[in-house]
Amino acid sequence: MYPSDVDERSPLRVLDRSVTRGLGPGGIGVVMSRAGVGKTAFLVQVGLNNLAQSRPVLHISIGHSKGHVTAWYNAVISDRLHSSAHDNLHAQLRTNHIIQTFPLNTHLQAEHLEAVLAQHKNQIGFEPAVILIDDWDWDGDIPTRAAELNQLRATAKRTQSEIWMSARVHRVVPEIELRQIPQPCKPFKHLTDIVVFLEPYAGAHVRVRVIKDQSRHQQETVTTNLNIDPDTVSPLDLHAPPDLPTSAYTLLSGGAPGAETEFGVCAELWGLTEHNFSYPGRQPTRTRGIVELSEAELLQGEVSPTYVETQLKRSFPTTKTFQKTLQTIWHQVATAGEVFVIGLILPDNTVNGGTGWAAELGRRFHKEVHVFDQERQAWFTWKDEHWAPEVHPKITTIRFTGTGTRFLSEEGRQAIHNLFQHTFGPSSR
Repeated sequence: MYPSDVDERSPLRVLDRSVTRGLGPGGIGVVMSRAGVGKTAFLVQVGLNNLAQSRPVLHISIGHSKGHVTAWYNAVISDRLHSSAHDNLHAQLRTNHIIQTFPLNTHLQAEHLEAVLAQHKNQIGFEPAVILIDDWDWDGDIPTRAAELNQLRATAKRTQSEIWMSARVHRVVPEIELRQIPQPCKPFKHLTDIVVFLEPYAGAHVRVRVIKDQSRHQQETVTTNLNIDPDTVSPLDLHAPPDLPTSAYTLLSGGAPGAETEFGVCAELWGLTEHNFSYPGRQPTRTRGIVELSEAELLQGEVSPTYVETQLKRSFPTTKTFQKTLQTIWHQVATAGEVFVIGLILPDNTVNGGTGWAAELGRRFHKEVHVFDQERQAWFTWKDEHWAPEVHPKITTIRFTGTGTRFLSEEGRQAIHNLFQHTFGPSSR
């Protein structure tokens, strides 16, 4: 099914071995994961594998520019294929590949897809064999969404194409729940043919689970553990840093005064996406990319005050406001690939202040954690159960946490700017 120049350890090879047959015309496949784990890269991999077989691909992206998506394809090509295959795939990108973008928060329906298909067929005779839909909105009224999925399937069947879609999981899914399709796709089990779940574990590793295969009768999932880079869904031992635009990177922060505001300023200067987590009634200093969490979303990050005090070895306020602050920090860290904190490392190896919880969560989640100690005026990274000195750290994952003290020193401010400059080069703004 897959060409010989695709790496043998690609997750799509695993999919080929796990799924007894492909989707076929009118089939719907879904890749699910939390934010930042590799849904877009997985769709790009699907697109490239089909292009390698000269099968036309229509990639529909909601909320990203054409240049952004094109850069992702180029990065994955460079990352996973040897040089002799580059020219062929780039030629396929020019002749058999169309990227169609829609504004953020667009809910793609069959009528949108029909219009896009008709436009490209009438203008250039382009008829895709595979349609990729990234960031479709699965939330909402279930009967309405089910009807919309049926209409998308009908369009695909009429045009003899298959559809792969992505779905964002909004919380950590316990192991026991992954024996069946999790939310938000659970109500639509009968409308999907193949469902793949990408699950982070043990740092940079990813579990690739085939939760549903239309041809399998057994109820057990097919699971393969791979050492995969979540930015490209490629084997880490072959990985080179992907050449993605800065807009592909997302700062996860809280918009508070001090370090968080400075991280946001730099994100805007360098053209990164920015998500500042907050809650109703709070007035953050920085409002670019504000994400206001509902009560249900805040509860995802709930932790007992006793546990926090035990881990950080000091007491904190027991107010609801402070508890909500801790809950927003959980959202900053949970889907990040690495954590950067500006503050002070204490003798017990914890980080001073409430934002020390971000460093502690990062360590608990086995993420890379970097702290700029404002007293020692140096970076440190958590390695082998101690803080090791670090020179010129760089941002290496497309979703990262940037947080720290409200009492930002000039050295701390410069450390944040240097971090962005060492990673992305001089600011263009």
